Amino acid sequence: MEEIFYYNTEVEWTEGRRGVLSSNGMENITVATPPEFPGGVPDIWSPEHLYVASANICLMTTFLAIAENSKLNFVSFSSGGKGKMERADGKFLITQIELTPKIVVNNEHDKERAARIIDKSEKTCLISRSMKTEIILKPEIIVQP
Repeated sequence: MEEIFYYNTEVEWTEGRRGVLSSNGMENITVATPPEFPGGVPDIWSPEHLYVASANICLMTTFLAIAENSKLNFVSFSSGGKGKMERADGKFLITQIELTPKIVVNNEHDKERAARIIDKSEKTCLISRSMKTEIILKPEIIVQP
C-alpha cells in the first residue's frame, strides 16, 4: 500500500519584507527576507534559515528514531547547521550544509554505536535526500566522564 503525506503551510505578507508562516494548530513564525538582501530584516527567520534548519532537524529526528530502535543509550544530542550560499551559474544557491551533531554517551562501546547511527541517520534522512545541496556531516561523540 502506497503512503502519501501532505504538509500544509501558509504565508501571509504583513509589511515590508515580512510575513507570517502558519500551519493549522502550530505556532506562527515571523519570516522575512534575510538581511544580506535589499530590504532584508535582521533577527527574523528567513527561508534560508528554515532550509538549513530542515536538514538539521531531520538529522536529529532520524537519529532519535534509529537510536531508539537500536536501544542506544545516550545522554544528550545537539547539532549545529551552517548553510553556505554562493553564486553558481549566476544564481544564488545554498550549495552546502554542514551539520555538526554533538552526542554524549556513557561509555566507549556506545561511542562507536553512536557514530554508526549518526552516519546512518544522515544517509537516511528524507529531507537531506530530497535536497540537491551537499550535506557535510561532522559529528562529535563524547564519552561522559
